[in-house]
Amino acid sequence: LIDPWAGTTFGDAHNAQSQRFMDSHPNTKIERLDIPFKDFRQMLVQGAAGGELPDIALIDNPDFHSFAALGVLADLTSQIKAWGKADLYFPGHWSSTVFEGVNHGVPCFSNCLAFWTNSDMKKEAGIEPPVTFDDLRTAAKKLTAGSRFGIAMDADHSEEGVFQWLAFLWAAGSDLGTINDAGGQKALQLWVDLVNEGSMSKGCLGWNQWAVKDEFGNKRAAMMLSGPWFIPEMKKSYPDVKWEVTALPKDKIVTSILGGENYGVIKTSPNIDAAWEYIAWTQDPANYKPFIQQLGMFPSLSDVATDPYWTSDPVLNTFLEAVKV
Repeated sequence: LIDPWAGTTFGDAHNAQSQRFMDSHPNTKIERLDIPFKDFRQMLVQGAAGGELPDIALIDNPDFHSFAALGVLADLTSQIKAWGKADLYFPGHWSSTVFEGVNHGVPCFSNCLAFWTNSDMKKEAGIEPPVTFDDLRTAAKKLTAGSRFGIAMDADHSEEGVFQWLAFLWAAGSDLGTINDAGGQKALQLWVDLVNEGSMSKGCLGWNQWAVKDEFGNKRAAMMLSGPWFIPEMKKSYPDVKWEVTALPKDKIVTSILGGENYGVIKTSPNIDAAWEYIAWTQDPANYKPFIQQLGMFPSLSDVATDPYWTSDPVLNTFLEAVKV
């Protein structure tokens, strides 16, 4: 089993999940290999070329179709059909596991982006969390003071930067195929203006999402764009920071962007049946809920998403509603 969680706290949850499986399946041994997120895609490509990959890979869902197209992933259509639970998943999440009509995997968990605002700074500035693009510019300007910027977002040249900006592209009514239309230009100009107006640091060009979290946690930014994976981290590392979460600012529509990871089985695996047995086991609610709760993520299973653990918490429910769209 390989995942991209080296150097993060997510590995603890994965180790615990694997151990629970081995405790109930004493004839199966799981060995976990963790790779840094930034190196993971390259490692999978190289491993596939050399025929040296583990049985199961936990792959970022934006990358999943790419590896299916490369022929790296096994066809699990027959196993999934016999399993009979595909209809329980949110359609958008499930579609990320299907390539050219072939089932190559199962969603592990989901996440998305929402807007975080420092509650004390919001009150001090007399503003409300932004609802529109114009609100965002106004709020960010009012929240900028001294060495503190109004907002921090990830604008580096990587998948993480693209992940953050795409939600604005869609909110403006555009898409990748029409990126140079009025909506695409408006979405990019918004970020440019935030920097030019001094509301966002030029450092955003070098920040990944973890750096954005630290800007917000260290009170060098009053707002940030980020996901639920930092909820446990913020509570642990920055317990004195009071914050709240709201939907992303809209222009034409309210949107977010789906993140998360999918389980896939490597096509050359000699243990496809055992690998599928593990994946199916992870999706049982009794095993699924404690795992994604420890991760601080969200269910891709629509029936699990009705659990009060998520729906009764204002912060978690905000992310959950964004996950649905």
